[in-house]
Amino acid sequence: MSGGGLRRGLRDVPRTVWLLAAGQFFNMIVAFTFVYFFVYLTDERGLSVAQAGVISGIGGAGTVAGNFTGGWFGDRYGHRRVLLVGSLISGVGVLALPLLSVPLLYVVPVVSQYAAGCVRAANAALVATVVPEGARRQAFAVMRFAANAGFTVGPPLGALLIAQAGYGTLFVVDGVGTLIFAAYAARVLPARGAARATGPAAASDAPGVLACLRQRPTVVLLLAAILVTDLVYRQQYSTLPADLDHHGLDTGVYGWLLAINGGLILLLELPVTVALRGRAPLRIIGGGVLLVGAGYGVLAVGPGVGTAVAMMLLLTAGEVLYKTPATAYVADHAPAHVQGRFQSLYSGVSVSGVVLSAPLGGALYTVAPGALWPVCAVLAGLAGVLLLVAGRSGRAGVSRTEEVRSVRETGTRTG
Repeated sequence: MSGGGLRRGLRDVPRTVWLLAAGQFFNMIVAFTFVYFFVYLTDERGLSVAQAGVISGIGGAGTVAGNFTGGWFGDRYGHRRVLLVGSLISGVGVLALPLLSVPLLYVVPVVSQYAAGCVRAANAALVATVVPEGARRQAFAVMRFAANAGFTVGPPLGALLIAQAGYGTLFVVDGVGTLIFAAYAARVLPARGAARATGPAAASDAPGVLACLRQRPTVVLLLAAILVTDLVYRQQYSTLPADLDHHGLDTGVYGWLLAINGGLILLLELPVTVALRGRAPLRIIGGGVLLVGAGYGVLAVGPGVGTAVAMMLLLTAGEVLYKTPATAYVADHAPAHVQGRFQSLYSGVSVSGVVLSAPLGGALYTVAPGALWPVCAVLAGLAGVLLLVAGRSGRAGVSRTEEVRSVRETGTRTG
């Protein structure tokens, strides 16, 4: 896609999203504590690997729980408010880390990461609220680009801070940076208009989230498919490096694979999303999930440099295709009064692998090492096929535009 075509495709992204994306870019640059948290616990605090694993594990569970519940708070109290309060709690929690006793390390980080998970859900709900249907894919792609770009810079910067000034400085920079993001967001985000659902859609007799999901079976199917896909996708952060090492490929090879993934995401995701914005979403998402499965299928041939690079190229192509359209699809099919909860459901299932992928993949790898990659390929393949079938079956649930049309034509609400 030409630069002019990309600019035209991004024309419908509101200014609020660009401002929020700028803040997200900065916040991800300084959000490096979780990358080095495990090493900090073992090296700096002298905890055992088992203790550090438990603390890190419950922190990850807090992140997932925050993603699942942040949208509920947003629908009730306002997404902007959730983002601000969550950022404040998260920032203060990070600042406190060097001062915590060991017992408190089991409590404060999980609260901080829970708050960070709520912020992620609030971010998504804010975008879904302020962007009209038809421009959400581009808007979510802008947000992902900003987050990925920031995270590309963050970990190397964190390593430099540790080497030059120690972990204490790392936590100060992260915590203060998060508080600065909260102050920035308070200034640039509209105090009204994106707070929470109001009017008839938020009436006390409006259907709940479960009733809304029952009327949108393809959204339920998508959520289930993303749950399975994330369990498979995140094997690249746990069992993949272990398997590569088992086959004689050192951490340098693994580092290059991650660099390939990050570089291609930054280069391709935004223009590809804009170029495909008019195409049927479930077909794009299903195709992306199939590519994730194909990537792990290549590894089943036998881990080596060639197959590892091919796997990462396929995995990256799949990520480019499925992640942004899936987020937008859920937003487009959410009634206004449960937009936050729909985004929370998607945010939660899309990070579920943070907690589940390593133990499930590790258990299978321990019992049957040769079965892991074929099982991953089959699971993602089935999820992709189901999404493709749903995309070809005609009407794919009730979108917000269809819901508004129904209100105007019949005087009733389908949501």
